[in-house]
Amino acid sequence: MPEPETPVSFPPTFLWGAATSAYQIEGAVREGGRTPSIWDTFSHTPGKTAGGDHGDIAVDHYHRFREDVALMAELGLTAYRFSVSWSRVQPTGRGPAVQVGLDFYRRLVDELLDKGIKPAVTLYHWDLPQELEDAGGWPERDTAYRFAEYAQIVGEALGDRVEQWITLNEPWCSAFLGYGSGVHAPGRTEPAATLKAAHHLNLAHGLGAVALRSVMPARNSVAVSLNSSVVRPLSQDPADLAAVQKIDDLANGVFHGPMLHGAYPATLLEATSSVTDWSFVQDGDLAAIKQPLDALGLNYYTPSLVSHVDNAPAGPRADGHGSSEHSPWPAAEDVAFHQTPGERTEMGWTIDPSGLHDLIMRYSREAPGVPLYVTENGAAYDDKMDADGKVHDPERVAYLHGHLAAVRRAITDGADVRGYYLWSLMDNFEWAYGYGKRFGAVYVDYATLARTPKSSALWYGQAARTGVLPPAADAADA
Repeated sequence: MPEPETPVSFPPTFLWGAATSAYQIEGAVREGGRTPSIWDTFSHTPGKTAGGDHGDIAVDHYHRFREDVALMAELGLTAYRFSVSWSRVQPTGRGPAVQVGLDFYRRLVDELLDKGIKPAVTLYHWDLPQELEDAGGWPERDTAYRFAEYAQIVGEALGDRVEQWITLNEPWCSAFLGYGSGVHAPGRTEPAATLKAAHHLNLAHGLGAVALRSVMPARNSVAVSLNSSVVRPLSQDPADLAAVQKIDDLANGVFHGPMLHGAYPATLLEATSSVTDWSFVQDGDLAAIKQPLDALGLNYYTPSLVSHVDNAPAGPRADGHGSSEHSPWPAAEDVAFHQTPGERTEMGWTIDPSGLHDLIMRYSREAPGVPLYVTENGAAYDDKMDADGKVHDPERVAYLHGHLAAVRRAITDGADVRGYYLWSLMDNFEWAYGYGKRFGAVYVDYATLARTPKSSALWYGQAARTGVLPPAADAADA
């Protein structure tokens, strides 16, 4: 008989959460004074999203949040990470708050606390107010100052009840996909503007952290969530290793350099000198960006595999970041991306839990003494409801088991990982992919908006309640 699996158990204080973002789930885009964000504009532009899908209704969380919180409680989740719609609380990105908008988030937080679920607020998950984009968007320095004002507004409203705060989610996507490849809102394709946007997002993080701390209790935690890439070489050839350095700088160092170490990597500045002279970095900026972090969020889905080429072929790249004739990688024309081997999700992303372990261990070294959270991890599959009204997704159960086991290995190896947020709580608007990619642990019937927990939700809920991963073999039976 095979040896029984050794149970994979987690510390009793470990947070078991799920994550969402405002534009992907809320809907109600014209209620309570909310004005359009760049994703409203982008998704209503023909050809920008699959099937012309948009978030006007999304999964109607704005009206159904109590039902959704009750579902989280039923599953046994102990934490919920959500984002605030800037346009809902500060229409146009300037001026006084709209209390109706803030009241929605006050009610959501109260409902979570009433059910014993710890709220974690993300201030920015890609939905810049359209009027700020009309004024230049993230490539304009003023946007960082507007963000700090917005952070103070939300901090004042919720800081007495919310202890976990995240300034930005995946600023790489905001800058490099929004202003480089154009596959995300606002859909611009300007290499120099991409790097300016990255810097001003960094500045927004620093100024926002200061603004939050000026109005909140000292016990509160201020963090940022980075989708740092695990970049691996196709070979050990020095040219391929140099390609890894270039992409690592553009994916990771451009953010963690100033945020954690107070400087951009010298290799990044040199490699991108043909695109910009970085003169938009003003005196005092790096000190403003390098604010003490109470925690660091890491988002992980799949590793990257790169090599050197004399000239990368024109057209879409195998980098997992959508199809565009424009590269999101400034001054990296000599780098080719390769599909990593192994099983893939519906997104075409290779399943590799070792990358999550490697990422956690790297940031244990990059940010010693800073608690870590996995703030996003999950997989899209072509989920279908059975005739019995159930949704069986054993592939996602296996995915979660593998990645959570990798988190536990990292803890064993000395990493201070304090929580995990499954992406996503429920199926939703998956950005440019529309409603065609289902990441949720909860199935949403988009015709009726009925919610049905998938097998993975029940499996994850058992892990959350017990602190022990149910056996991987359960994946086949789920």
